[in-house]
Amino acid sequence: MATTSGVDLSISGLATGFDWKSVVTQLANAERAAENPWKNTQLKINGKNTAFDRIKGFLTTLQTDVQKLKDSSLYNGRTTSTSNSTLATAIAGTDATAGSFAFNISQLATAARINGTSDIGKPISPDGNLANVVLSSAGFATTVTAGTFTVNGKQITVATTDTLQQVFDNIAAATNNTVSASYDTITDKITLTGSSEVILGSAADTSNFLQVTQLYNNGTGSIASAAALGRARLTDTLSSAKLTTAINDGGSGAGAFAINGVTIAYNASTDSLQNVLDRITNSSAGVTATYDSQNDRFVLANKTTGDIGIGLQDVTGNFLAATGLSGGTLTHGQNLLYTLDGSTQQLVSQTNTITQDSSSIAGVSVTALAMGSVTITVGNDTAAVKTAIQNFIKDYNTVQSYIGTQTASSTDATGNVTAGILSGDQDANALISSLRSLSFAPISGGSGTLDQLAKLGIQTNGKDNTIQLSDSTALDTALAGNLNAVRNLFADATNGVAVKLDNYLTKTIGDSGTIINHQASLTKQSSSIDAQIANLEKTIATDSAQWTKAFQAMETAQAQITQQLTYLTQSITNGTL
Repeated sequence: MATTSGVDLSISGLATGFDWKSVVTQLANAERAAENPWKNTQLKINGKNTAFDRIKGFLTTLQTDVQKLKDSSLYNGRTTSTSNSTLATAIAGTDATAGSFAFNISQLATAARINGTSDIGKPISPDGNLANVVLSSAGFATTVTAGTFTVNGKQITVATTDTLQQVFDNIAAATNNTVSASYDTITDKITLTGSSEVILGSAADTSNFLQVTQLYNNGTGSIASAAALGRARLTDTLSSAKLTTAINDGGSGAGAFAINGVTIAYNASTDSLQNVLDRITNSSAGVTATYDSQNDRFVLANKTTGDIGIGLQDVTGNFLAATGLSGGTLTHGQNLLYTLDGSTQQLVSQTNTITQDSSSIAGVSVTALAMGSVTITVGNDTAAVKTAIQNFIKDYNTVQSYIGTQTASSTDATGNVTAGILSGDQDANALISSLRSLSFAPISGGSGTLDQLAKLGIQTNGKDNTIQLSDSTALDTALAGNLNAVRNLFADATNGVAVKLDNYLTKTIGDSGTIINHQASLTKQSSSIDAQIANLEKTIATDSAQWTKAFQAMETAQAQITQQLTYLTQSITNGTL
């Protein structure tokens, strides 16, 4: 900081009274004025770049449309319809032949099953000594709950620790011996006998005893269990599953049996019946294993339909024999039987789905749902083609409209003309004309009736570069009656409209496309202006520093002159000179 005798000479005009800092600012601004036309030019360049960014986005969408139209698989789509959807449904592949196929379904396919022998559960009292049958551990299908149940309006209280004999005694006592209970070891059923109609249950009952023992009102004086009471216990270990024939695993815990050649292992001491049933179902044996509690039996059912058997073999232990499966009855599955197109030849399928690779219905999969006559119709999926064409028209118009707006000039009410940001841009104008010519020029080698978009009812609107579907009937007619010609118009490998447009768009917006290169050039021009402005700012900073230094020197000189003048004046006044 320049000072003379403590005076801060960096303060503008302190010694001279002249505001030289304002002069420095004005000189710098005058020198900076050259930046304004550069910035205006840069603003236009950046505006063009932004406009081309939007055009690039629109063209990317348009290219997706034309790539769909040039893909031959678009024209291979098939639709199916059925004369009765409750009888059959169908789907068709791209190789299916269009046409109608009449089916007469006389038999549906079903799965084979083995129903094991019934009543495999051990009776709840094999020896008839009901004093040994404790409710909590009796072999009922469901455990009895404590509470009350009602017989002829009288409540009987039961606890899970009661024996069945105690319950029988309590029934007799509660009804004054008008109702007696008995158990038959042969049928494994309980019978309640009364001198008149026996009426069971009430809304106030809290025990499930009557339901567990399958005792239900029948309007008479004698009610017996609806079925044998002893049931297999699915969640208990195999060795204590209360089966008439106990399951053993050979004594080593390594029991095994085979279903359809697939080995299933089990341990009688640790596995439960449900464990083994799940293991069968989840194996590759191809069957599901379930327990039929109503008939107290096990059931195996093929996962696939058709008249095919189920092979069983105990390997180690007696699981299949003890569960009654090896002694069960095979119910054969049925094959699907049908005729086609009025033929008398009966056709067979092991499943309810009909597929034929080498016949008139090749490529069509029909699923039979019920017996009867049904017609399946296969047609061309022209709706997908029409949608693709409509999307092309929409997105073609989007890009053409935007470019048209950006290249046009407008005139306001006072006659002032404003040019669009891309007005005069050769790449933008070339894009407009190229899209138009590639889309509407007749294709060489095309069908005489369908060699250009105009033949599909697609026309320019006569006002700008957009297009419209002016005759939808023409398009629908072509799709319905000449789909191959429509395919050729768009997808011909050499001359197709979509093929040519796709190639052009790749050259335009691809990695080395013309628009990409044009934008790179615009970006380079904008960066060059940034560099010019930066260089000028450096010059302005240097000049301003020099001007400031000169004015500060002037302030210093003026301050020194002022000091000397003051000294002389004071000396003359004091008479020292």
